[in-house]
Amino acid sequence: MALVYVNIYFLFPRFVLNKKYASYILYFIIALCVFYVIRTELIYQFINENVWPESETPQNAYSFNHILVVFLIGIYDVALVTTIKLTADWIFERKRIEQLQEEQLRTELNLLKSQIQPHFFFNTLNNLYALAINKSDDAPRVILKLSDMMQYVLYEVNSPKVTLLQEIKHIDNYIDIEKMRFNDRIESELDITGEIEDVMVPPLLFLSFVENCFKHGLKENDNIFINMSFKVIDKNYLEFKLKNNFNPNVKPNKNHGIGISNAKRRLNLLFYNDYILETKIIDNNYNLLLKIPIR
Repeated sequence: MALVYVNIYFLFPRFVLNKKYASYILYFIIALCVFYVIRTELIYQFINENVWPESETPQNAYSFNHILVVFLIGIYDVALVTTIKLTADWIFERKRIEQLQEEQLRTELNLLKSQIQPHFFFNTLNNLYALAINKSDDAPRVILKLSDMMQYVLYEVNSPKVTLLQEIKHIDNYIDIEKMRFNDRIESELDITGEIEDVMVPPLLFLSFVENCFKHGLKENDNIFINMSFKVIDKNYLEFKLKNNFNPNVKPNKNHGIGISNAKRRLNLLFYNDYILETKIIDNNYNLLLKIPIR
């Protein structure tokens, strides 16, 4: 027991974990020698002058065969218990790391979600400011829409998942505000396929992509066309498609990239490799495909 404890709590952490293997071997051999002397003397003094009664032929203490046998016994005991100890430590450390990763994941997701809210309200307040400058009669309606959206963002998205119907309503409110801002130069379509009543999704995930439809370098007098669709596939996946026009001759504002990068980071954290995100441009139309699990 003494040899095992010396190895586990002194030699192994001090030398092996610090990659001082030669020093470990040296001190372990010294420990085996001390172990051999103490064991042999205790047996000789208190038990039997024949320190190796198991041998078929009489053996003397401190002979090569006896030293070899005792060393092998010590090495076996140390190896067995050290293996058990290392396995237990590995299991404990793995659980600790998994807990830390889960906690880090929750913290980062909450941080990303908190970044969405000021980013979103900043854009919406800009819309309201534009209407106020033009003294538009739609300003009161925008305030009511904004109030509904603030209630949703501040109070109803604290849980990891919300219903897809809530998200669609939230997106509709946002598009309505944009329509007031762009004087109804926005045409939007929404298609829903499958039963979505019980579908749960991460909150504010799709809005970032919808917001991006208004940042694709459109000129001041350009019309905006948006086509969205949600489709439930085999009750296991939700497919979201988004298509909108854009002007390739106008560069988008690089200062407004928070939403998309945020959404991509959230997708990686939430679903790892179990999602599909594809974007492509066809005939001056921006096409996006997002497929996420809803199991």
